[in-house]
Amino acid sequence: MKKSIYIGALALSLLTASCSDFLDKQTPQGVLTDEQVKSSQYVDNLVISAYAVWISAEDINSSFSMWNYDVRSDDAYKGGNGTSDGDVFHQLEISQGILTTNWNISDMWQRLYNGISRVNTAIALLDQTDEATYPLKNERIAEMKFLRAYGHFLLKRLYKNIPFIMDEHLTTAQYNELSNRQYSNDEGWQLIIDDLEEAYKTLPVTQADKGRPTKAAAAAFLTKAYLYKAYHQDDPNTNEVTSINKDDLAKVVEYSDPAIYTAGGYGLESDFHNNFRPEEQYENGKESIWAMQYSKNDGTKYGNLNWSYGLIVPNIPGVTDGGCDFYKPSQNLVNAYRTSADGLPLLDTYNQKDYDKATDYADPRLFLTVGMPGLPYEFNPKYIMDNSAAWSRSNGLYGHYVTLKQNVDPDLVGSYLIKGSWWGTSENRIVFRYADVLLERAEALVQLNDGRIPEAISLVNQLRQRAKQSTSVIANYQHDYGVKMNITTYKGNYDQTQALKIVKMERRLEMGMECERFFDLVRWGEADKVLNKYYAEEANDCSIYTAAHFTKNKNEYLPIPYAQIAASNGHYTQNIGEW
Repeated sequence: MKKSIYIGALALSLLTASCSDFLDKQTPQGVLTDEQVKSSQYVDNLVISAYAVWISAEDINSSFSMWNYDVRSDDAYKGGNGTSDGDVFHQLEISQGILTTNWNISDMWQRLYNGISRVNTAIALLDQTDEATYPLKNERIAEMKFLRAYGHFLLKRLYKNIPFIMDEHLTTAQYNELSNRQYSNDEGWQLIIDDLEEAYKTLPVTQADKGRPTKAAAAAFLTKAYLYKAYHQDDPNTNEVTSINKDDLAKVVEYSDPAIYTAGGYGLESDFHNNFRPEEQYENGKESIWAMQYSKNDGTKYGNLNWSYGLIVPNIPGVTDGGCDFYKPSQNLVNAYRTSADGLPLLDTYNQKDYDKATDYADPRLFLTVGMPGLPYEFNPKYIMDNSAAWSRSNGLYGHYVTLKQNVDPDLVGSYLIKGSWWGTSENRIVFRYADVLLERAEALVQLNDGRIPEAISLVNQLRQRAKQSTSVIANYQHDYGVKMNITTYKGNYDQTQALKIVKMERRLEMGMECERFFDLVRWGEADKVLNKYYAEEANDCSIYTAAHFTKNKNEYLPIPYAQIAASNGHYTQNIGEW
């Protein structure tokens, strides 16, 4: 028997850091015998192709960052030139008219399972190798199980009830008999965790190749997975949080132990903005626990660029002509950065008025997350934003704010911002950031409510103190542009209700426009309450939301794609909500 292994072009798309060359020596191969396939050279190539899919299989409409699907949150508008531009995503942003046949429902499902298929193919081959001749066998299996967990994790957050492809030796007949309801919600999270715990035991503390996960990366992923699992949604007839499990929360605390991360050299960057810069000296900084590695000048036409943000670039005449201006920060998010005169968030009243830079104090992270009229776009004074079509292709329907974290300075066009069919950038996308781990630890400590709430508040204060000193690119904003920055740390004692409100707000401010918000709301069981309130408030000024309504026990998750239901021979059950 022979196996056809298609590598080469796939290998060139791997998550490789610009400072690393572990893909550069890969060459296309033909048809190989079983014995040839088992050699270390070909095992490595198949492993590389499993990494490669996380770059090559995403595009502007299906970003693994999930920005296309975070338009359902109160952080962001869809953007573009109107509601009909990307109409299926407009349906998501108003929670109305979503069809199981929509291409964006089916497309992401297929792309993520293609990734899992690549991983399982690599594991199946690794299982056949001899550790004596391939000493990295167990480490590579651990890497593959980390990637398999990542694919299942993204699918579970989107669709909830999914088939788990845990057996890399499944026959076609066995695959066709899989059910998407074989496991309860809790059991599904446990399968993801099982892969990650195996990876954690084996992965090294450091990796020479930056795209490969470390022990700390597995710990960060376990922290997140256990936190999702802790909010049990195990009544199959609802998507409501039925309980919050303290054993799972204890695991969050275990895997977020700072000692795990300091051992690998991880910690907070001195400046928040360093996490969102494309220059090589900022890539894979101490806060970046695991990141998608994009590259340029690697011998290919454009390099292995991130094209999945191609729709987010604004349409600056003569500079980024063709920018589509999607994923625009909401007014609600901007208002959340308002602070009181004592420098603390307005936890309950932030949205009672719109932010006014002339009168309102704001958290410095506002100006590092959101570009707004009257301020420099990407901190370059050559590009002062205004209320023109350059900053809003919808002529103001979607506002004039622009996300800053995913975009780069327009003066870097041709180097870090490159025009192909769409705009692409070599800026890494951080998947697990140390600040995220701190916030998850703080949340677990508050939910446990076992006397460690002061520790949780101290973690929040670490981030607020870092935000205060994150002024390397905005130091002149108060003098030159008239903004008023004010941020201080929390002082005093807080009960569980107050502390939870503080941690949730801090999570929104720190992680704004990083595509976590919608999934946080679902995890907390708050999506219907928060989003229907948001729709009502926005509808007063924005016609986008006049028909919007979030249906509880339906819109928390995407429907199972019609094509998958139809092809499952009755083994798949549609999600609740009368899709």
